Amino acid sequence: MSRFYITTAIPYVNAKPHIGFALELVQADVIARYQRLKLGGENVYFLTGADENALKNVQAAEKEGRSTSEYVAEMSDRFRSLASALNISNNDFIRTTEQRHVKGATKLWQSCKPDDIYKKSYSGLYCVGCEQYYTEDELVDGVCPDHKVKPELVTEENYFFKLSSYQHKLEQLISNDEFKITPESRKNEMLAFIRRGLEDFSISRSKERARNWGVPVPGDDSQVMYVWFDALSNYLNALGYAANDSLYKEFWDNSGRKLHVIGKGITRFHCIYWPAMLLSAGLPLPNEVFVHGYVTVDGQKISKSLGNTVDPVELVNKYGSEPVRYYLLREIPAWE
Repeated sequence: MSRFYITTAIPYVNAKPHIGFALELVQADVIARYQRLKLGGENVYFLTGADENALKNVQAAEKEGRSTSEYVAEMSDRFRSLASALNISNNDFIRTTEQRHVKGATKLWQSCKPDDIYKKSYSGLYCVGCEQYYTEDELVDGVCPDHKVKPELVTEENYFFKLSSYQHKLEQLISNDEFKITPESRKNEMLAFIRRGLEDFSISRSKERARNWGVPVPGDDSQVMYVWFDALSNYLNALGYAANDSLYKEFWDNSGRKLHVIGKGITRFHCIYWPAMLLSAGLPLPNEVFVHGYVTVDGQKISKSLGNTVDPVELVNKYGSEPVRYYLLREIPAWE
């Protein structure tokens, strides 16, 4: 019998959940329920979770005068409670501070081709909100296009992943839909990005700048993994990738379908960085990435960083889970 594995992205826990993640949970839940009707419940596995290793989580904890571990544990519980309030049928909820995740991220790093990871000094414009570097051309009036803040100029020695080696392979996989991106507009966006030329990207941060928080780089105590390198591996780690568990064999290392449901702001990470990392490690790729748009207010996206969020738990408490689920699916466009 065919297997079906579906995941949401795992959000940062620097603030309470907002309506955009509620949309993603409900979209993925409806797909999972439909696939269970087709394939049988035992053949479908639905994962969600929380990303606890980002610098912005550390900064949020510091702002409240609390330990990072205590803060992220409490905030992750809020995301878990949101899933429960919305009657989400996920099989698992992963936290990236769990040992199964730390061990799996370490295994993925060590499984990448040795020549694909190298160390060098680097200077760049870094947005903590996005947890990524930007070029001057990618900024809008000198600020991050999403978070509307000026990035920090960061200079340090980090490990890099040789993304440039995978440019032609990624273009081929995406063009022929062997690695499918839905909708077509996001596929074309990623192809255009690839054709401009892929640059190697940093996959570690100094332990000092990361406030000694994150997954340690194997063999280098001075560095922790870049949050996106470790976070993406959660899709493997929840299935027991580190120990090659039966769930991993059944739902990832097989010919079944693997689908990621994500927001458009993290398309590049899931559709370019992630498949390149898997190719380097010799692991199967997901079949498809479904990309939804932002939930907006007056044309501006709702986000924790911008502080314009709507609390989905309050909506559920007021109207009930089914009306909120229906509204999210009926009134908010699936893709844009």
